[in-house]
Amino acid sequence: MLLNATLDIVAQRHTAAHELGHHRAGHGTALDEELDRARTWGDGSWPDEEKVAEAFAAWFLMPLPAVQTALAQIGVRRPLVPEHAYRIARILGTSYAGTVNHLHRLRLLSRAQKTEWLRVKPASIKADLAGCPVPGKAHVHLITTSAHGSTVRVDASDLVILGNTGAKFESLPPALQVPEEAPGQLSLGDASTSGSAEVTDAFIGTASATVSIPGAAALLAFTLERQAPRVGVQSLWPA
Repeated sequence: MLLNATLDIVAQRHTAAHELGHHRAGHGTALDEELDRARTWGDGSWPDEEKVAEAFAAWFLMPLPAVQTALAQIGVRRPLVPEHAYRIARILGTSYAGTVNHLHRLRLLSRAQKTEWLRVKPASIKADLAGCPVPGKAHVHLITTSAHGSTVRVDASDLVILGNTGAKFESLPPALQVPEEAPGQLSLGDASTSGSAEVTDAFIGTASATVSIPGAAALLAFTLERQAPRVGVQSLWPA
């Protein structure tokens, strides 16, 4: 299986799962030149093989136990607002729309909720979480007490936001910095004084982070892991 290295990590994961679905279903060798399947079959009449591969990808990437774990990590028993679907998508490495659709398949959303939530743009959710517009394909990762012990998978330009009032970073990799438009920013470049941090391209591998929360008996600890699907691509496929 070969993937387009220019795709972001979410698109790569979905494409890989989709093509694995074709393989497992015995559909034979194929080349998908058109990445936007909605444009390829704009009338909605997807070929049966594509429907099977899409269904496989959704269940492969978002099985019920994984979705339940993600719900526990964000501190709810079922999704109540579009923000919850976005945060589940960040934990599972899936798209917002794909996650909303699958939550409906899992009977965690009604049809009316699915329709309403699909009208919500991820950009507006990200802006609400960050307190300011978030550029491009950067994601927002909201850290609350339920994230203790978890691994947060990030890429360059992503924002890590502390969701508890008065929370601040106690330790953080130096390759993360306060974003320029961070609300309540106290010291540019020193994320330890702020409730938000931006992942820079200098961050690689994994690193631990700790957060102090007023009134909490212990520090909240989690792991940051860099996802960079294009790093090293030139060594494999030289220009």
